[in-house]
Amino acid sequence: MEPTLTVVAYEKSGLAGNRSQFMVTPTLVEETTPAKSTLEKRDLFAYRTLLFFAILYFARPEDFVPGLEVIHIAKITGGLAVIALLFGLGSRPQTRRFPIELRLMAALLFWECLATAFAWWKAGALNVILDRSSKTLIVGVLVSMVVTTLPRLRKLMYVQAGAVAAMTLVSVLLYRGEGRMGGVLGGVFDNPNDLAINISLNWPLCLMFLLRTRSKLSKILWGLGLLIMIRGLMLTFSRTGFLALGAAILFCLIEFGVRQKRFYLIGVTGILVVGALFFTPAGYSARMSSIVGESDVGRDSQEERKELLNTSLRVTAHHPLLGIGPGNFESFTRSWHVTHNTYTELTSECGIPALIIFLLIVRAAFKNLKKVRKQPFYADPEVRLIVGGLWASLPGYLVGAFFASTAYQLFPYFLVAYTTALYNIGSVIPEQPSPPQKIAPPASKTKLQGMGARNYQLNVSR
Repeated sequence: MEPTLTVVAYEKSGLAGNRSQFMVTPTLVEETTPAKSTLEKRDLFAYRTLLFFAILYFARPEDFVPGLEVIHIAKITGGLAVIALLFGLGSRPQTRRFPIELRLMAALLFWECLATAFAWWKAGALNVILDRSSKTLIVGVLVSMVVTTLPRLRKLMYVQAGAVAAMTLVSVLLYRGEGRMGGVLGGVFDNPNDLAINISLNWPLCLMFLLRTRSKLSKILWGLGLLIMIRGLMLTFSRTGFLALGAAILFCLIEFGVRQKRFYLIGVTGILVVGALFFTPAGYSARMSSIVGESDVGRDSQEERKELLNTSLRVTAHHPLLGIGPGNFESFTRSWHVTHNTYTELTSECGIPALIIFLLIVRAAFKNLKKVRKQPFYADPEVRLIVGGLWASLPGYLVGAFFASTAYQLFPYFLVAYTTALYNIGSVIPEQPSPPQKIAPPASKTKLQGMGARNYQLNVSR
């Protein structure tokens, strides 16, 4: 409710016989609206719940805090997401409440549900939908609704980048040098390739925070975090991570080094590459050489991946519309392996339309960043850094997705949701104050005589 301008006139008796003196006082009264306060509280609660959800998902405390493993954290995070969504709905109006990328996420979830109805193993497909896929849309809608300021967006991205950096540090410290380092903490990062691709897409975000901060201590910590993440990626011996991080670093140099004129980053990168050659784990160079066929190390794994790729393409050819059902590839083919390719994972399990929708979602994220570059608030140095970090993370993910099954994971949809929130923040047009209205002159004394001490109010809306 808008404030009202109240004009109060009253008679003051006892002066100069029967003469009366009148005083007219205009008062601007800001009326408090209980409904507005309630909406703000709901909005804040939804945002804090989203933050807690992100901490549980990325940091996974149940994997290293004794006693938490008996708690069903996955169900708790799902419940938190639903609670946050319920409190966030309608809590704050926005310019683009349901932009195209959110509609596409809803369409993708709908198509996955449709594929579940005709799945080869319906119970397994339904579990994938309830435990993983449904959260992607909830996260997208939540971030779009409650991340309405740059500080909120920064804090959420800080949680993600910091959690992955800390998790990588713990994994490196607990690694005993036997085999490939998976996520020592387990969970979604248990597979070395999943850990590697997460390191790759979060590395640009950590670099963004390093460039943003002015504190020397923070710069040192973020710098150490970047080095530890590179070391952790090497210990995974993941060719997926190597290619994804290479793409992410390349786009970081283009964005932060060339476009934003930090040319010293090119020299720093050269030094890091040369230094990394002296600290690579034994056998790492030979495994990476197998990417171009110059080494027999990991040849069996490479051949197995090719066979899985061919199998997923054959399944797609036989089930092009709805696939065999989410999460059904392992049991249907009796290979007991995922496709190790996000794109064929979608086509073989949910059909070719699912892949098309997924690619349109990613395209919408890039278009958001392109539009933000044209907005006035792109002049803000922090906005330029956030755009650059997201712009470098997305290509890193797209490269890594060729070699990892991430169709039902949350982290790519978090990136897309960040671009939605950033565009929404830049699209908000501040309300212009209404022009002042003229206040009618107070009534003459003759009209007010005989009213005694009675007050009257004239409310004039602004």
